[in-house]
Amino acid sequence: MQKRKLGNTDLHVAPITFGCNVFGWTINEKTSFELLDAFTAAGFNFLDTADIYAKWATGIGGESETIIGKWTKQRNNRSQVIIATKAGMTDAVGGINITKAYIIKAVEESLKRLQTDYIDLYQTHKDDISVPVEETLEAHQQLIKAGKVRWIGASNFSAQRLQASLDASKKHNLPTYQTLQPLYNLYDREVFEKELEPICLANNIGVINYYSLAAGFLTGKYRTEADIAKSARGARVASMYLNDKGLRILKTLDEVAAQYNTTNGSVAMAWLLARPSVTAPIASATSMAQLNELLKSTQLKLSTDTIALLNKAST
Repeated sequence: MQKRKLGNTDLHVAPITFGCNVFGWTINEKTSFELLDAFTAAGFNFLDTADIYAKWATGIGGESETIIGKWTKQRNNRSQVIIATKAGMTDAVGGINITKAYIIKAVEESLKRLQTDYIDLYQTHKDDISVPVEETLEAHQQLIKAGKVRWIGASNFSAQRLQASLDASKKHNLPTYQTLQPLYNLYDREVFEKELEPICLANNIGVINYYSLAAGFLTGKYRTEADIAKSARGARVASMYLNDKGLRILKTLDEVAAQYNTTNGSVAMAWLLARPSVTAPIASATSMAQLNELLKSTQLKLSTDTIALLNKAST
């Protein structure tokens, strides 16, 4: 499998990032291990988690990192996988702390849970405009110098703050964000494409977008109000995507999937993979069937006409 270079780093990742937010939440440790085994056996190597996963469900947090740490320890494969984690969100209802003191403390806890002495990609989980960008970058600089972090990335940043961070890195010789983790999928396009994508392309920032399948909506799982009860995320998905635009996109995905003899989810992922700015979209799986659908998307090459059709449906 052809790996993709992540920004300006020395990290080369397979084109799908496993979203490990489901670990310790909608799937237990045993199932998580099975999916990680299958993911890596297929040649994929990039895992994304965060220190807060899955605090919204358990009230504790760190469950996802703990499962990953146990798995790499048991499989003795830490050097074979690229682990990205995040710090900065302190609770599931908007609490943020990206001060230098907090990040320096948070990394130690993540390292302990992950049972490793380094993190490949450490991301500022969510921005706080009250904290100078220089302060957060100085924290990352200290961690890189200590060998605890290899590279850094940003998540949920506005275009203004991302650019300010890049400018500060150059001006003060601070580490540079090499990746961006934005909300981006076939439904949610406008903010990324108009504001963030130009910055990413101009600075060779690797994009590892989340909600790649719009929390499962783009698979076709949710089509009516009766489908809401299918998962823990059903109500939220319905409120965000079950509308005229969403149904129009599903109709087009149905047509394209039938044409290519594949699934809606694979088409939605293939559309992302064809985007020049996107390196490795993040997607979660809670079953082997879902995982196989994700992995197959890397083999699907959409024609220019098909991409144009999907673009029109999702405008």
